Amino acid sequence: MNDVHVVFGTGAIGLALVDELAGRGVPVRVVNRSGSAGAPDGVEVLGGDVSDRDFSVRAAAGAAVVYQCLNPPYHRWAEDFPGLQDSVVHAARSVDARLVSFENVYMYGDTGGESITETTVANPHTRKGKVRLAMAQQLQRLHDDGTLAVTTARASDYFGPRGTTQSPFGDLVIGAALAGKPARVIGNPDLAHSYTYTADAAKTLAVLGTRDDILGEVFHVPNAPALTTRQIIDLIADELGSPIKVSVAPRYVLRVMGLFNKTLNEVDEMLYEFTQPFVVDGDKAQSRLGIAPTPMASAIGATVAWFRGRNEAA
Repeated sequence: MNDVHVVFGTGAIGLALVDELAGRGVPVRVVNRSGSAGAPDGVEVLGGDVSDRDFSVRAAAGAAVVYQCLNPPYHRWAEDFPGLQDSVVHAARSVDARLVSFENVYMYGDTGGESITETTVANPHTRKGKVRLAMAQQLQRLHDDGTLAVTTARASDYFGPRGTTQSPFGDLVIGAALAGKPARVIGNPDLAHSYTYTADAAKTLAVLGTRDDILGEVFHVPNAPALTTRQIIDLIADELGSPIKVSVAPRYVLRVMGLFNKTLNEVDEMLYEFTQPFVVDGDKAQSRLGIAPTPMASAIGATVAWFRGRNEAA
């Protein structure tokens, strides 16, 4: 009988989900390329190339639920992400497992500052948004034709323990502040912006993996009430006990730096998220799934504590 929950991907979200599932007493296997993940005791860690369908099927053996939490290098999204999802889908179908997909909100595109809900019409205008929409549409078709049971969680820009290079408050803010350097941000730091705490994303994914009454549905991860980026940096400063200077990178500087840094080059098309209010509504998950977001101050405290621990261990 299939009972293992298999998590593909060991980024900040994948490992937060592993912690959540293990804390619930669920048998967990986590899959990445290296075979090393720093997972809790009792969690099986399997290494290999997920783009290899035969490996992915072996990795999903005995799975009741498969979680797609993969995140290829930012500059390789269009090239790598669809194939990785195809391989995970093939694995889930091969072992007759439910697929829980973790996604972001790029497919909605520029809403002009309007709040984003699950019913917001997808209208991507960026390359990464179009890739994200095509992948979401593939999963919906598979669910609708009865070949794969799918549920989906979508999150805004995330922060939390292990959120380092790809988190807006990771190495560029908390890491920099701990080193006595200014926080580096993009866009307008004085606009309301929804940020997703990794533990809240993990709770949402875990619930989607166990509820049979919400198959085929999409849920936004509940976020704490939107604050401005500067207000959140102030909370980080309070936690650190010292003020943080904020340095805003002008767009032309990002474009010049992008000529030499592939990741920064990909940030430019997403800058619209940070030049107008960007609010992601998670009321559906709160009311239907009973998931309340972690208060921002508590989430920031846990995140700063993780970064401090990392520095002390270095």
